[in-house]
Amino acid sequence: MPDRSAFTDAELAALRADFPILSRTVRDGRPLVYLDSGATSQKPRVVLDAERDFYERHNAAVHRGAHQLAEEATDAFETARRRVAAFIGAPARELVFTRNGTEAINLVAYALSNACAPGALDGVDPELAARLLIRPGDEIVVTIMEHHANLVPWQELARRTGAVLRWVGLTDEGRLDVGAYDGVLSQRTKVVAFTHVSNVLGTVNDVAAIAAKTRAVGALSVLDACQSVPHFDVDVGALGVDFLAFTGHKLLGPLGIGALWGRYELLAALPPYVTGGSMIELVRIESSTYAAPPQRFEAGVPMAAQAVGLAAACDYLTDLGMDRVAAHDRELVAYALDRLGERPWVRILGPRDPAVHCGAVAFTVEGVHPHDIGQILDDGGVAIRTGHHCAWPLHRELRIPASARASFSVYTTRAEIDALVEALERVPQIMGVAV
Repeated sequence: MPDRSAFTDAELAALRADFPILSRTVRDGRPLVYLDSGATSQKPRVVLDAERDFYERHNAAVHRGAHQLAEEATDAFETARRRVAAFIGAPARELVFTRNGTEAINLVAYALSNACAPGALDGVDPELAARLLIRPGDEIVVTIMEHHANLVPWQELARRTGAVLRWVGLTDEGRLDVGAYDGVLSQRTKVVAFTHVSNVLGTVNDVAAIAAKTRAVGALSVLDACQSVPHFDVDVGALGVDFLAFTGHKLLGPLGIGALWGRYELLAALPPYVTGGSMIELVRIESSTYAAPPQRFEAGVPMAAQAVGLAAACDYLTDLGMDRVAAHDRELVAYALDRLGERPWVRILGPRDPAVHCGAVAFTVEGVHPHDIGQILDDGGVAIRTGHHCAWPLHRELRIPASARASFSVYTTRAEIDALVEALERVPQIMGVAV
């Protein structure tokens, strides 16, 4: 049976020693309390060493050249693909490396746009081609809680194709109104895009239920998993979606690397997003044919060192055990909700149930702009995120201009949440808020 217990204090102390940056100080020698992992996570030594080893020993252009370094670089890159794909329960041929989750979602949106060009779907099974072809009057469904990365690409696809953008709202508890999909989805729906975990509210959405409703109308489902893959086991085979995007820098991995998973038959039918070297099958002066996925969507020299680093991050989390990572996250969220909830002048955003709340806790203080909260906390060495978190429509729905967000990772401790609360106590004093 898998171990579903949270990390002990001794285990957590040993784990934190793997992250060099956590030992530094900030703001006149204060210990760093890093509670901004939802924006970008810190990196363990094994990830830093994996990148460094690639550059020091194997650096060469992947899929080019017959010399030994080129062979080693290519093997390292493709081995990394297999390891990252296995981390989400996927075969390697269904995993495309991208620069980040944003590019992964844009890849799908632009490939669908390119599919509308004359001849782009020649040779594709007619029934499948009909699913991929978006015409004026067709519909694309998003949600009010999306990060801009899973909203703006669909706005643009609607603009380019003449499709209609529709959306699903929230319940009073800050969850997606899954029942509302019944009134929004129709035979005109072509794409349903939604997030696994809200990057603001921390809400864990019912992916399987939404994916089932999407399949029932024959539409494609696109899942933003950037905030879920780092926190609990994600198995693409169990979710029922068609595409899934995530990013390395939130997953203890390097900046500049992300991934798109897609069902192979869909990837094989879609035209490419970026063209050039590496993604071709045959090039003549008048026309070209394209390689099979995933290479079809990886034009140019790929980010091999970052892929190797991302694979090391996935292995690191696998060794920790994703069930234990999830248990640690639930414990942190529950503790943060309790500590912040003790202060009536703090408004917590999102679900109060840790079972459906993951990775982050967002909050506001009446009469205080979140940027001021962030500055006061930063003066105490506590790093959080403030602003609209690339989710402007959600904040408008909540009728607030911005929010403060503390977000967690495997190295976060309860003591750091205590430090957050202690620093937060200065906000009413400095800003004159009645408590």
